[in-house]
Amino acid sequence: MASIFGKNVKISIFGQSHSAAIGVVIDGLPAGIKLDQEKLQSFLDRRAPGQSRYTTARKEGDRPEFLSGLVDGTTCGAPLAAVIRNTNTRSSDYDNIRDVPRPGHADYTAHIKYGGFEDVSGGGHFSGRLTAPLCVAGGIALQILEQKGVSVSASILEIGGSREDPFGKIEEARREGDSVGGVIQCTAEGLPPGIGEPMFDGLENRIAQAVFAIPAVKGIEFGRGFEAARLRGSENNDQFCYDGERVRTRTNNHGGILGGISSGMPVVFRVAIKPTPSISIEQDSISYSREENVRIAVRGRHDPCIVPRAVPCVEAACALAIYDLMLEGEKKQ
Repeated sequence: MASIFGKNVKISIFGQSHSAAIGVVIDGLPAGIKLDQEKLQSFLDRRAPGQSRYTTARKEGDRPEFLSGLVDGTTCGAPLAAVIRNTNTRSSDYDNIRDVPRPGHADYTAHIKYGGFEDVSGGGHFSGRLTAPLCVAGGIALQILEQKGVSVSASILEIGGSREDPFGKIEEARREGDSVGGVIQCTAEGLPPGIGEPMFDGLENRIAQAVFAIPAVKGIEFGRGFEAARLRGSENNDQFCYDGERVRTRTNNHGGILGGISSGMPVVFRVAIKPTPSISIEQDSISYSREENVRIAVRGRHDPCIVPRAVPCVEAACALAIYDLMLEGEKKQ
């Protein structure tokens, strides 16, 4: 199913933007893992809406309620289930898109796939709201990885093409009723060599699959990425050397992954986030019922830029992919 990720730890995400709740079931977590719920909440707060003028005015506490899988704050071996109640919805803002799809959204493709039975309110299951349960699962994975000496951190590289004044670009777009996208860079350090599989289960493959669960992601590159296509082999190759007893490379153009397998160098990748498709500027669209071209101006509460709130989502997705592959390696030992 499309909303399930992982082979050794299976993550199943459910709910819609305006349903009673959204949530996640995590199956396969080992028993005996102590979960720091305050730390998890701090992580979720980084993604939560309504924290500044650069984010949607929708306010949600995003406090997970654990239904199973924990006893006295420690995993017990049963599937861990957590829900986040939706409390601040305004479904009436979306009445018009039942007939007129919003440009840049999944409204039209969902309408075709589900024959008109899709939930249009807030984007339904295609909404960025679903990254909250993704961050619940990823936040837990981050804590487990930390115990194994692996850290994952992401940061804003640029917004609206600017590295010097990224938030100025957001403010400019906000004033004009428009939006901007940007680039996030993520680094995983402490990952031992040998994690990942060749071909379809490579470390890049699995990270990319998880990262593309974030609705606004349109591209990903590892190491030098597309820039490597403009280099010679002598420029792009990372030469090996001993650092004491540890093998490393003098540079890290490969982004810590060779042949789909971790090399022991930091795993580095960048993610392209598209501009928020919901903008108040009038755009062309269509009417299903009238079968004619129309104009639409999107109403409701929306981020002028998704990038700041997407940073922890990228960390969560990366952590889930790495942890699942690390368990794969442990099974083979």
